[in-house]
Amino acid sequence: MLEAGQKAPDFSLQATNGDMLTMDEFKGKNVVLYFYPKDMTPGCTTEACDFRDHHAGFAEINTVVLGVSADPVSDHEKFTEKHALPFPLLADVDHKLCEAYGVWQEKTNFGKKYMGIVRATFVIDKEGVIRKVWPKVKVEGHVQEVYNYIKENLEG
Repeated sequence: MLEAGQKAPDFSLQATNGDMLTMDEFKGKNVVLYFYPKDMTPGCTTEACDFRDHHAGFAEINTVVLGVSADPVSDHEKFTEKHALPFPLLADVDHKLCEAYGVWQEKTNFGKKYMGIVRATFVIDKEGVIRKVWPKVKVEGHVQEVYNYIKENLEG
């Protein structure tokens, strides 16, 4: 998994707004890039809605929120519409961005091993450098912690 101090890998992925987004588009802004396993699942819904509820606060501190999973854009659009998400979700269907960040890992569920996304969050500064990593996110209280970190360390 990538660590603080490393340059954030660029990407070109389709987003829920219909655009192809790249990391370079966000130069001059802080970016919260959060990876989550699957649209419409309980933990992922809670996390997305927490980011939604803090969206105005992130905007006030010059920060863009981007969610990433391996779901296709059509699933992201349903998820966005159902929960009124005000930020783009990126479709990493071939999991290349997940692999670049090191969040595409072997997981185990009910004794079955499979590859999937480990829930993780990366804060990237205005210059495109990773400043903080939460490698195995516990959803409760996480968004507030991310907000506090940016406000205390990257605002301005």
